[in-house]
Amino acid sequence: NFPSTSFFPSPSCSRSKSYFYFIALPALFKQELQDTEAEESGTVTLRCELTKPKAPVEWRKGDVTLYPGLKYEMRQQGCAAELVIYDLEVEDS
Repeated sequence: NFPSTSFFPSPSCSRSKSYFYFIALPALFKQELQDTEAEESGTVTLRCELTKPKAPVEWRKGDVTLYPGLKYEMRQQGCAAELVIYDLEVEDS
C-alpha cells in the first residue's frame, strides 16, 4: 500500500485520473557516530551526518529512547544531527 496523489492534467480532462506513487528512500548514515572521550560532570556532543536533510532522528541508548530535557539536547541542521549530553555520569557511557 503506497500513498497516492491524484493528479488532474487539465480541467477538460477532469474525468480521467492518473495516480502517482512515491517511494521515499530511507535516510542513511553519511558519517556515523564516533567514540568520544569526556570527563565526568562535563558535557559531550555526539554528531552524525545523514544522506537526507532534516530526516527524522531518534536518539537511543540501548532500548531507551532519549528525549530533550535538562540532561539531553538534540540539534539538527541540514544533514547534521547532534546529541548534547550534560552533566556526564559513568552511566552515560
